Amino acid sequence: MNYRYNGQTTVQGTDDTLTLDDAYRYCRDISKHHAKTFYLATLFLPRRQQNPIFAIYALLRTVDDLVDLAEDKLTNGQITRQEINDLLENWKNRLKRCYQGEIDRDPIMMAWHDTLITYPIAIELPLDLMDGVAMDIEFSKFETFDELYVYCYKVASVVGLMTSEIFGYSDRQALQHAIELGIAMQLTNILRDIGEDIDRGRIYLPMEDLKRFNYSEEEFMKKTMNGNFVELMKFQIERARSYYRSAEKGIPMLQKESRFAVMISSENYCNILKAIEENGYDVFSRRAYRSFYQKISTIPAIWYKTRLT
Repeated sequence: MNYRYNGQTTVQGTDDTLTLDDAYRYCRDISKHHAKTFYLATLFLPRRQQNPIFAIYALLRTVDDLVDLAEDKLTNGQITRQEINDLLENWKNRLKRCYQGEIDRDPIMMAWHDTLITYPIAIELPLDLMDGVAMDIEFSKFETFDELYVYCYKVASVVGLMTSEIFGYSDRQALQHAIELGIAMQLTNILRDIGEDIDRGRIYLPMEDLKRFNYSEEEFMKKTMNGNFVELMKFQIERARSYYRSAEKGIPMLQKESRFAVMISSENYCNILKAIEENGYDVFSRRAYRSFYQKISTIPAIWYKTRLT
């Protein structure tokens, strides 16, 4: 039987009849199901670039889901930390074998094996990604923004560095801007998901920032809306936007055929910050998002803007 993606990223078994097209279709379906803004942007890439991008996202999502599931089991005493480490180590070993040329009959690994034939993605990048995702298993608060930056780099910026090899670039400075875009997007995720993370007992914002705005950890965990919280959110939103602005400088350094898709992804993600503002900074009870119409309405202006670069 061929693989079908059914909303769960856990791959069951192997299949000798699996074709490369099946493998890429599986990765594409994961992206379409879980990352609608990301998926919309990829549709504006040439077909030869779409499949490798889907392979990257599928690996990211699968490892992330593995960790989320393991976290729940760890909390309920159904799994040990060592067993979780073993699961992650298994993925790392499979990835290493893939880089050595071994063909794994797992659809994600098949797609990666094919991607690596054409694109020079350093193995340190997906390994950093796995280490970053693992930081959520035994979560500890970030005291400073520098600490949060490392987390954002590992779970998001390395994705930008990997995809940059597929997009193509004329100046290696584009890689620094790819890092900045990853930081911007992860900061956006953090701000959008504050309410959900509190329900999981977590604060991703740096403790130094809460102190700066005289907003206590206790108030945060109680989802207290007040003037200090609003000022804290304004500060965080401006920080994220500053990374978007700097990241945008790297788009003209990409191959022309890639610029439009990257700009769509960046613009629509940045607009989540606007949605937070429109919600009165209430991230406790309202999830900020952009509708499909709002996303596609940005396309004409972005198309014109990228034509000028």
